[in-house]
Parts: sequence; structure tokens; C-alpha cells
Amino acid sequence: MQVKTFYQLSHDELFAIFQTRVAVFVVEQACAYQEVDDIDKAPDTLHVFLMHEGALQAYARCYKPDAASCAIGRVLVSAESRGKGVAQSLMTRAIETCRSHYGQLPIKIAAQTYLTQFYQSFGFEPCSEAYLEDGIEHIDMILP
Repeated sequence: MQVKTFYQLSHDELFAIFQTRVAVFVVEQACAYQEVDDIDKAPDTLHVFLMHEGALQAYARCYKPDAASCAIGRVLVSAESRGKGVAQSLMTRAIETCRSHYGQLPIKIAAQTYLTQFYQSFGFEPCSEAYLEDGIEHIDMILP
């Protein structure tokens, strides 16, 4: 797994990240929204990713939405890499990245509800009721 800021990413890495995020979140999940946003290039945002032979296998971004917390978002495993344990490695590295760069702040995620148990296995706890975001049921979770 690699961890880089926006400006440390190579052109090829950035292209693979954006291409795969759009493939998963916009096309596969049929959600029309502004997938690439200003959080991507914020100075305190860190991109956690796994590349293999030029293809993105897994990705998450870590950032600080406010002074009291940090967040992990845009978590994905490419269709070709699912079911191979990559998601566990990705989340472990994303949590480590948050802890090492942002300290012991609570970590927030907006999880798709079908992944609640997956995130609970890392210690995340639900902190909201289920809600629809872009037509997909989500729940807010926090790792204290």
C-alpha cells in the first residue's frame, strides 16, 4: 500500500485513481454526482492505494473535515480484486494513516449499510440512523 498527497501522485497514479473511482461510484453504483472534489487536493488529504501492474486494486482517502475529527472516504476495491482480502489490508492501512498523521482524533466514515459489519470488525460504531445518499443506504460510523 502506498500513501501520498495529491501533489506526490504521479500522473498515471492520479489517472488510475480517478478512473477507478468513477467506474465504481458513478458507473457501477449508478450515482451521478461530482465524484472528484476539492478534498482530493487539500494539503492534509492522504491517498491510500494499492497498484498492481499499473491498475488500481484498492483505494481510500484520509482527510480532516474539521478540527475535531478525521475521516476515511471513497473506500473501494476494484471489481477484479474483490474477495481476495484486499479490503481488510486497505482499511488497516487507512486507519494507521489517520492515526499517524492526524493523531488520536475520532475517525468518521459514511458507510454503505451492507458494509456495517465489515467496518465494525475494525472497531467502528454506528452513530446515526440509516439514510439515503445518492440513492444508496448509508450509515455514519465512528472509530473513537
